[in-house]
Amino acid sequence: MEKFIDINEIPFPLSPVQPSLIEGDAKIQFQCHKGIACFNACCKNIDISLTPYDILRLKHRLDMTSSDFLVKYTIPYELEKQSLAGVKLLPVENGTACQFMTEEGCSVYEDRPTACRYYPVALLSMRKQNEYTEREAYAMVKEEHCLGHFEPRTITINEYRKEQGVEEYDEHGKGWRQLVLKKKSSGPSIGTPSKRSLQLFFMACYDIDNFRKFVMSDSFNEVYDLSAEVKEQLQNDEIVLMNFGFQLIRHVMFNEPSIPMKADALDKRVARKKEREEVLDGIVQKLGPMEQLEPEDKYKHLD
Repeated sequence: MEKFIDINEIPFPLSPVQPSLIEGDAKIQFQCHKGIACFNACCKNIDISLTPYDILRLKHRLDMTSSDFLVKYTIPYELEKQSLAGVKLLPVENGTACQFMTEEGCSVYEDRPTACRYYPVALLSMRKQNEYTEREAYAMVKEEHCLGHFEPRTITINEYRKEQGVEEYDEHGKGWRQLVLKKKSSGPSIGTPSKRSLQLFFMACYDIDNFRKFVMSDSFNEVYDLSAEVKEQLQNDEIVLMNFGFQLIRHVMFNEPSIPMKADALDKRVARKKEREEVLDGIVQKLGPMEQLEPEDKYKHLD
């Protein structure tokens, strides 16, 4: 489970998240295993947000494109009202259970999402407004159905993270968390993102196969000056491509120009816009004033 909150906030009072922040060396009492009476209970009523790296792992596990995975297994939601979008796992049809749950447990266990690995720990990523670095802390999630908290095993959160293989997921999810925190902490200072930049955020973060096509397109490479070596990496290494996407979002949404642009890119875009306007003007002149035509004559020129 992962939450993005202000440094001065505390987990919600009606939430199963316990209202206290703890460090990685804190000891917890917990163990989950197949023999426990509540086995699979947490998978029967899911609310699981996915990171970009979660999607990479799952789409490969299922041998699907990112687009097909998003359609079949996820549902979008607002990370912020009328702003950045996130995606959650879509439950079974007409139900609340995870699509990957079986009687034997998780069918994608080796590639399960970050939130599933962390449970019953909540990762809290925080940043004060106008700070440049995020802070991370943890909290406990205690739900009535979970009996794992009564198992006779004590372990530190850091040990539990290592045991659950979450360190790799945190490393590859860091760039995405930083983007979300930066947007939340920036507030109105960066203005309202355009529809196009929000679409870019969604594609770069979650639909990596279409993002690769976008980055390899002629129109993209007319603007950005990428070396042949960089293009090859972006074509063949999805982790590199994912991190490039985070970098591009910073470039577009937060005006952090870290990706080299071609010197004549702006001139070419202005010239194309002028050319389009001239073509439209020419069409209008040839057609004449549309309002002078009878309704049945308005589209004769298209025959």
